[in-house]
Amino acid sequence: MTQLDELVAVRILPADHGAPAGKLADIELHFTSGALEGLKLLGFTVWEGRGDKSPSVSLPARQYVVNGERRTFTLLRPTGDAQTQDALRAALLAAFADQSPPRMSE
Repeated sequence: MTQLDELVAVRILPADHGAPAGKLADIELHFTSGALEGLKLLGFTVWEGRGDKSPSVSLPARQYVVNGERRTFTLLRPTGDAQTQDALRAALLAAFADQSPPRMSE
């Protein structure tokens, strides 16, 4: 595990052979102190980038259907500045890069 800050550690779980195409890893946030100590938040996924893009992180979400249309409700939402989600994604990708062996170029 990688300590993200004084409250949260990151655990990277590499995707196994039965994972969907493009899935690189699952990520768990483990709360190490404070009111959430001893709990973990699941549902983060690292996906391969398409084309020349770098990998991306999806946040915990639930899908639902309205009038036959599939929609997604993101469970982890900013209380103010929407840029906080981008900062979290960047921190998770950095933790993933630190724990992943270098990938061979194709």
